[in-house]
Parts: sequence; structure tokens; C-alpha cells
Amino acid sequence: QVRLVESGGGLVQAGNSLKLSCAASQRTFSPYAMAWFRQAPGKEREFVASIRANGATEYVDSVKGRFSISRDKAWNMVSLHMNSLKPEDTAVYYCALWRPGSDVWNYWGQGTQVTVFA
Repeated sequence: QVRLVESGGGLVQAGNSLKLSCAASQRTFSPYAMAWFRQAPGKEREFVASIRANGATEYVDSVKGRFSISRDKAWNMVSLHMNSLKPEDTAVYYCALWRPGSDVWNYWGQGTQVTVFA
């Protein structure tokens, strides 16, 4: 069973930066893609950023130019560099993995809290 563990969340003042990390273990395959989602209080979980095996990245419009997703070659670690943070970025951030041949995000981490205060 694939295990995803997020880290790096915390309390930060608006305008500052945080780096989230997702450690992926117990894999026997290379992912099709990995991603970050977030869920703010009272809201649905939303897509934030993804990175595919071919290196292609996608971002939700609200974080473009501020957030950057990256991974190591072995897919052991996926990071989300978050700059110029805003209070509206406050949420629990989740790491997800898409298995090749699937049509859904198959595996999820437990989440890490990011709180941005003005």
C-alpha cells in the first residue's frame, strides 16, 4: 500500500513563504502524476498543483506565479514551494498520487495544516 506523508505546514504571516514536502513510500510503480490539493474550513477540497511523469505541471489560477511544484527523479519526494502567501491560502494541504492506468487520484496523505495570518 502506497504511503504518502506530508510535512512542512505551519503558521506564517502573509507575504512569506513555506515549503511543503510529500514523502512517498512503499511504491512498486512509478506514478503517472502527483499533486497537491487543499481544503479550507467549510469548503470543498480543491486542486492546487500537479506534476506528471513527463514533467508537465498544472496550477489552479489562484496560485499561478506564487506556487511551484517539483519532484525528485525517483518520485520519493514531491514538494510545493509556496511564496507570497495570502490568508486565503489557509487550508489543510493534501498530497495525492495518480497510478498509471487509473482515472482517479488513487492515494492520499493525511494532510498538513497551513495557516496564513494578515
